[in-house]
Amino acid sequence: MSKEAKRKIVRILLRVLLFVAVILVILPLVWTFISSLKDNNEISQYPLALPAVLQWNNFARAWTNADIGANFMNSIFVTALSMALSLLMVVPASYALGRYSGKVLNPIRALLMAGMFIQKNYLVVPLFMLLLNFGMLNSRIAMCVVYACTTLPFYIFLMSGFMEGVDNAYVEAANIDGAGHFRTMVSVVFPMCKPGVATMLMFSFMEYWNEYILALQFLRDDSKKTLPVGLKNLMEQAKYATDWGALFAAMVIVMIPTMIFYLLVQKKLTSGLSLGGLKG
Repeated sequence: MSKEAKRKIVRILLRVLLFVAVILVILPLVWTFISSLKDNNEISQYPLALPAVLQWNNFARAWTNADIGANFMNSIFVTALSMALSLLMVVPASYALGRYSGKVLNPIRALLMAGMFIQKNYLVVPLFMLLLNFGMLNSRIAMCVVYACTTLPFYIFLMSGFMEGVDNAYVEAANIDGAGHFRTMVSVVFPMCKPGVATMLMFSFMEYWNEYILALQFLRDDSKKTLPVGLKNLMEQAKYATDWGALFAAMVIVMIPTMIFYLLVQKKLTSGLSLGGLKG
């Protein structure tokens, strides 16, 4: 068999594997959406069939009766504020650690990298006691600070690679023009790291939007709970009330913002870091 024939076979096998992977990802999403438009009898008796009548009222019941609407707004607030705090902390730290080195910065860099291997699940009890002692338990703002701080090591590691990849000639040109470190970071380096920022925002959105353990422990009032906690509560209710249509509708409500956010950033997310050349 010739090399060209082997290459064709490999390409065909790769395409088949990719097609199977896509089906395995999309099929559960499609099934969830179809189930959200069925009544309880259809879901239990005909799980793979299309709905006879579209039950759009499932979404209304999930939004109002199950308090998914309130949980949705809480998740929007917590996720947006956590992402903003992360960006404010990660960009300056990544700029310093990615562009410079020294006796002080190198140990800090090593300490942050070590923090990547500490699961936040191990920090639930000390964080709970800390927030309790400072009277910040059951605070959504404190929850945002916790989210932002516990994800710092990974995002700094991610962004510092993009910061380090910026050509020194741009930084030197800014220094010649009299720009300080802050102005250089904001006006020169940061705009060149948009693919890295998009990647970080996508990861952070998924992390904060779907986080369950910390939100369950730190947000005690039902009026402040986020979507993952509210969805879990709805699942517990569905075991006895058997309102599976509202449950699947709530799952769709949870997925929609993630899909929309991905569509907004996917171009920057999939593009490479291209800094171009200097014009003489």
